[in-house]
Amino acid sequence: MRTEAVSASAAERIGAVNSAVNGFVWGPVMLALFIAVGLLFTLRTGLFQVTHFRMWIQATLFAIFKRRDVRKTDDKYAISRFQSLCTALAATVGTGSIVGVATAIALGGPGAVFWMWVSAFLGMMTNYAENALGIKYRFKNEKGEWAGGAMYYMERGLNMKRLGALFALFCVFASFGIGNMTQGNSIAEGIQSAFFEKYAQTYVFGGITVVKATVGVIIMLFTAPVILGGIKRIAAVTEKFVPFMVILYLIGGFVVIFANIGSAGSVLKLIFGEAFKARSAAGGFAGYGIASAMRFGISRGVFSNEAGLGSSVMAHSASDVREPVEQGMWAIFEVFLDTIVVCAITALAILMSGAYDVERHLTALSVSAELPSSMTGIELTQAAFATVFGRFGAPFISVAVLMFALATILGWSYYGEKAWRYIFGAESAIVYKLIFIVVIFFGCVSELSLVWDISDTFNGLMAIPNLIAIILLNSEVVTLTKDYLARLKRIARR
Repeated sequence: MRTEAVSASAAERIGAVNSAVNGFVWGPVMLALFIAVGLLFTLRTGLFQVTHFRMWIQATLFAIFKRRDVRKTDDKYAISRFQSLCTALAATVGTGSIVGVATAIALGGPGAVFWMWVSAFLGMMTNYAENALGIKYRFKNEKGEWAGGAMYYMERGLNMKRLGALFALFCVFASFGIGNMTQGNSIAEGIQSAFFEKYAQTYVFGGITVVKATVGVIIMLFTAPVILGGIKRIAAVTEKFVPFMVILYLIGGFVVIFANIGSAGSVLKLIFGEAFKARSAAGGFAGYGIASAMRFGISRGVFSNEAGLGSSVMAHSASDVREPVEQGMWAIFEVFLDTIVVCAITALAILMSGAYDVERHLTALSVSAELPSSMTGIELTQAAFATVFGRFGAPFISVAVLMFALATILGWSYYGEKAWRYIFGAESAIVYKLIFIVVIFFGCVSELSLVWDISDTFNGLMAIPNLIAIILLNSEVVTLTKDYLARLKRIARR
C-alpha cells in the first residue's frame, strides 16, 4: 500500500514538473517565437512562399507527375525527393490532423482555424529554412549514407555540438512518446471502440484487453520489417502508403463539405470573425476569445506540421537532391499539404456539418466550463462525418486515425534512429530499432495520460535548440535563396 502511495506521489511530482515545462514550450512565449521566426524568414526571403508560389508548386506537386528523377533515384544510399516528402509527411500528417484540429476548435473556438492557417503560412518558411540548412550541412558517412539532421547544422554551422546533442536527446525521447507509444495507443483505442467495444471488458487478462494486445502484436509484426530495413525500406512503404491515406481522407472530407456547401459562406465568416472577437470569460479577462483562439490554433498547427521543431530535416536530408533550395521547396509543400489542405478539410467538415454547436461551445468556453468528450477530440470529427456517412462515419475516422498513426510510427522511427546514432554512434542503431519496436506493444496496451503529456513536452523542447540555430544561421538561408534565384535568372537569359 505504501509502495503504491509513493508511486502515486512520484507520478504527481513528475506530472507537476512536466506541466510547468509544457506550459512554457507550448505557452505564449514559445508560440510567439514560432510566429516570429516564420515571419523573419518570410520577410527576409521576400515572401518566397507567395512570390514564388508557381516555382515551388511546379517543383513539387507538378514534378511528381512529370519527372521520373523526382520519384525515383539510382543512388542506393539515398531516397528520391518524393520519397523524402512522403517520409516527412508520414510523421507530420498524423492524429493531429484529425484529433488535434477538433481539439483546437473545441477549446479555442472557430477562430483557432484562422490562427492555424497563419502559423502554417509562416511555418512554410521556417520549414524551408531548416531543410535548406539540412541539405547544406549534411555529409556522407563512411558507408556512403547521408548523415543529416538539425543537429548537424548546429554542430557544423555553429560549432555547437552540445546544442546538437541536446536536440538529439529530446528527439529520441519524443520518438518513443509522441512518435510511438501515443500513436499505438490511438490505434488500439480506435479499433477497440469502433469495432470491438462489446468484447473489450469480456476478454481481459492482467488488466490488458485482448483486443489491444492483439492490435499491438499486429502493429509490431507489420512495422518491424520496415523499421529494420532502414530508410530505403521506410521510404518505399511511405511513398505508397501516404498518398493513399491522404487522398482517401480528403475524399471523405470533401464529401462532407460539399454535402453542406450552402453553409460555406457563414462558416468562413465565423472563422475570421471569431479569430478577432474579444470575449470576457467568467471571472477572467476581456480578450479571452482572441487569446484562446491564437493559443490553440498556433499550437495545434505547429504540433501538426512540426515546422520549427527540426524533425523533418532528418527525412529531407536523406534525399538525392543537390541543391538546398530545391529541397527547401519540398519542405514548403509539406507544410502546405499538411495544414493548409488536410487540417483545413477536417476543420471545415466539422464546422460546416453542424456537428459543432457554435452557441453551446462558445458559451461553455466563456464560463470556463469543462466540455464533455462528445464535444472535443475525435468524437467531434466522428460526429461531423456521421452527418453524411451515418453509422459508417465513426469507423471511417477510426480507420483514418489508424492509417495516420501507423505512418507516424514509421516516420518517427527514422527520426529517432538518426538522433540515437548522433549520440551513441551508428553501430548501436539496431539497439534503438529493437527497443522502438517493443515499445509499440506497451503503447497499445497501457494507459498513457502522463506519457501523452511528457512526450508532448519533449516534442516541444526540440524547438528550443532548433529555433536558436536557424535564427543564428538566417543569413545563410537568405544567401542560399538569392544565389539560387540568381542562377535561375542567368540560365533563363541564355
